[in-house]
Amino acid sequence: MTERRICGVDEAGRGPLCGPVVAAAVILDPARPIDGLADSKKLTARTRERLAAAIRERALAWSVAEASVEEIDRLNILHASLLAMQRAVAGLALLPDEVLIDGNRCPDLALPMRAIVGGDALEPAISAASILAKTARDAQMVELDQRYPRFGLARHKGYPTAAHLAAIRRYGVAHFYRKSFAPVREILVNPPLWREEESA
Repeated sequence: MTERRICGVDEAGRGPLCGPVVAAAVILDPARPIDGLADSKKLTARTRERLAAAIRERALAWSVAEASVEEIDRLNILHASLLAMQRAVAGLALLPDEVLIDGNRCPDLALPMRAIVGGDALEPAISAASILAKTARDAQMVELDQRYPRFGLARHKGYPTAAHLAAIRRYGVAHFYRKSFAPVREILVNPPLWREEESA
């Protein structure tokens, strides 16, 4: 009897003020276990990178997908997150027997699925998905920081820290910001008096 293919799904980037929301789907290989899987938020950046490499190497299948800033602003962050999850599962090279979703809402899938609150700390496949999603999104923020260093994205990864909000107030809202999010919307309504031009 072949083992059932369990797919874990999680997202990263619901809270930040900018960039896409990223989701990952992972079907782990029971014959190639990975030690140390846990909720990505509880791991150091170095540990996440090490585990992400192991997941990509040893998993039976994995996929990373996203929903864009424009989709977040159009749909809202919840529905954009569910869309990214749907895309991640669709991108798998293997069809899972069951999909386990972190959280309390499931995306629109024609597959057996369950939502598990706190699943990224309970189910190894969801933990693996949370690690892939988090490392993929963090890498995007580091890359964006190289082009727009004034916002400090490599440090806070787009979350609404005091320094980040101060930078947006000073330099204005760049094209990669989520204009539907309240702190960004407030700055758009009351723009800074002086604004340095965006770099190309």
